[in-house]
Amino acid sequence: MTAELIRWVLENLNYWVVTLFMAIESSFIPFPSEVVVPPAAWKSMADGSLNIFLVVVAATVGADVGALVNYYLARYLGRPVVYRFADSRLGHLCLLDREKVENAEEYFRRHGAASTFFGRLVPAVRQLISIPAGLARMPIGRFLVFTTLGAAFWNTILAAIGYAIYRLTPLKTTDEVYRLATEYSHEIGYAIIAVVVVVAVVLLLKARKRG
Repeated sequence: MTAELIRWVLENLNYWVVTLFMAIESSFIPFPSEVVVPPAAWKSMADGSLNIFLVVVAATVGADVGALVNYYLARYLGRPVVYRFADSRLGHLCLLDREKVENAEEYFRRHGAASTFFGRLVPAVRQLISIPAGLARMPIGRFLVFTTLGAAFWNTILAAIGYAIYRLTPLKTTDEVYRLATEYSHEIGYAIIAVVVVVAVVLLLKARKRG
C-alpha cells in the first residue's frame, strides 16, 4: 500500500499534492517528505510544470497544517490521552510510541520555544515536536512563527536537493530522484544535528563564563 501511494504521489505531483502530503508528513501519520519536495523541485526544472519557489511555499503551508493538527490534538486531549495513543496498536501503526513522545518532550523542555524551529530540522523529532508544544500550551502565534520558519528552511533544503539532482545527475524519473534525495536528506539531517549540538555547547560555555 505504501509503495503504491508513493508511486501515485510521484506520478501526480502538483501544488495541491505537495500541500496535502506535507500536511500528512508533518502530522503523526508517517510519510517521508523526500517523496514530495525534491521530486517536485526536480520536476519544476525538468518540465516547467511547477515553480520551485511555489513548491517550497506549498510544502511549508502543508507542514503548518499538519503541525497545527498535532498541536491542537495534544493541547485539547492532554498528556494521558496522547500517551495512551502512543502505547496503542494504532499509534504503533503510525510509527509512534511512548519513547518517541518522551524524546520530543525532553527536546522541547531543553530548548524551549526555539525547539519548534530546530526540531523541524532534526530526523525523528520533526513530525512530533508539535505535540509537546501543544501539551505545554505554547502561544499559538509563537508556535506558528517558529514552525513556519523551521519548515520553510527544511523545505528549501529539500528543494535545493531536487535542484542539484537535476543539474548534476542524469536521472530521468521522479522515483529515481526520490531515492537519491532520501539518501542525501538523511546525511544533511545528521549534519544539522551536529551543528545544533556545537551551537548549543558554545552558547552554554558563554553562559557559564558570564555567570
